[in-house]
Amino acid sequence: MPDRPSAAAIASSAAAAADRPAAVPSPAAVLGPAAVLRSAVVLRSDAEAVEAAGSLAARFAAGAGDRDAERRLPAAEVEELSASGLLGITVPARFGGAGVSVATLTEVFRLLATADGSLAQIPHSHFVFLDALRHQGDTDQQRFYFAEALAGRRFANAQTERGGRTIADDATTLRRRPDGGYLLNGEKFYCTGALFAHWLVVRAVLADTAARPDGSSVKALAYLPLDAAGVRVADDWDGMGQRTTASGTVRLDGVAVDAGQVVPFSSIFDGPTTYGARAQVLHAALDTGIARGALGAAVAQAAKARPWFESGASRAADDPLLVQQAGELEIEVRAAEALLREAAAAIDAAELDPTDDSTAAASVATAVAKVAGARAAVRAASELFELGGTRAAAGALNLSRHWRDGRTHTLHDPSRWKVQHIGRWLLSGTPPPRHGQL
Repeated sequence: MPDRPSAAAIASSAAAAADRPAAVPSPAAVLGPAAVLRSAVVLRSDAEAVEAAGSLAARFAAGAGDRDAERRLPAAEVEELSASGLLGITVPARFGGAGVSVATLTEVFRLLATADGSLAQIPHSHFVFLDALRHQGDTDQQRFYFAEALAGRRFANAQTERGGRTIADDATTLRRRPDGGYLLNGEKFYCTGALFAHWLVVRAVLADTAARPDGSSVKALAYLPLDAAGVRVADDWDGMGQRTTASGTVRLDGVAVDAGQVVPFSSIFDGPTTYGARAQVLHAALDTGIARGALGAAVAQAAKARPWFESGASRAADDPLLVQQAGELEIEVRAAEALLREAAAAIDAAELDPTDDSTAAASVATAVAKVAGARAAVRAASELFELGGTRAAAGALNLSRHWRDGRTHTLHDPSRWKVQHIGRWLLSGTPPPRHGQL
C-alpha cells in the first residue's frame, strides 16, 4: 500500500490542488503518491494486451484443476496478473494507459476464462470500477486511481448485500462527519477478489442526501485502501463453483472516508451510458470462455475414450453419434463467441457516439451475448462427460470444475430477464432500462 504522508504533506498537497477546495483534498493528498510496482509492465496497445492474456492463460490453465480441488487461492497467479500490465489496459491514453477497446478487453477475459473460470472472475470488478472513474471521477481522482491501476494495484467490489428485498437495496451508509468527510458502516457479501485487493470499492447510500425524483436513495462509491481502519474481509466464500475467486464478506465499522475518495454513482445512469453494457459483456466473456474451456476438455477426453461397441468404430472420435454431438457443441460455442464479438463492437461504437439509440442497441447486443454464453457454458460443461465417457467422471481429473464454474457464474444475473428485454426491444422498440445489469 502507498505510505501515508504526514499531516503537513497532506495540507500542502491539498492547497496545491487548484480545482479542488482545500477542505476536500484529492486522494493523492490523503493517501500519498501511487506506489510503483517495479515488476508491473505498462502495455501500450491492444495487440500487446491480447498477447499478454494468451500467455497468462496458457500458464494459468496448468494448475486450474488442482487449485479448484484444493480450494487453493491463486495468490501467485494474481500477482502475475498484476505484473503482466493487464490491469492497466483500460486506463485512457491521456493518463498513460493503452485505452484498449472493449473488443480487446472482452477477448482478454475470454482467454483467461478458457483457462480458469474462477481466476478470470477476480479482475472483473477492477475494470468496472475503473470505468466508473472514467465516467464519474474528477481529474484528481482519475489521475490517482488510474496511476494505481498502471502500477498493478487491484480494485475489488463490495456491492451486494443479503438483507435487502433485492440486490439493488443497500443498507450500507456514508454519513457526513461534522469535521468533513464521511463515516462508512455496513456489510457486503460476494465481494469477489476482496482478499487480493489493494482497493475496495464500496457502494453505499449517502445518508444525508435527499432522495432522487423516483424516490430511490442517492448512492456513491467509496474507494478504500484495504488496510483502512474498520475494514475487515472474511474468507468465507463457499460456492460450489468459482471456488477460488476470494469472494468473501466485507464488514465496515466506522470507516473514515475522505471526500476525495467518494465518487457519485446514481447519476451514472441519468443519461445514455455504456457502463452497464461494459460490465455485462465481461460476464458474457467469462461464460463464453468457460464454454470453450469445457469443450477443449471434452475433445481431450474423447481422444482417450473407448468407442461404444454398437458404433462399429475403432475409436470414440469416429462414433457418428459422438461426432454429431461434438459438432452441435462447436456450433453453440462458436455462436456465443461470435455474439460476444458483436456485442463488444456495438459497445465500442456506442462509446464513439453515446445516444439513446446507440447505447440501447449496445445493451441489447450484450444481453444476447450473455444469454448465448450462459447457455453454451452450461451445455458444453455438462456434455463434456458424454463425449469423454465414464472415465471423464474420475474425481482425480476434476473436470466437474467446468460445470460448477459455469453453473455458478451464470447465476450472477438471470438470463430470463435479459430475454424479456430483448423481446420487448424487438417487438415494440422498448429500450432496455439503464442499470448495471444491462
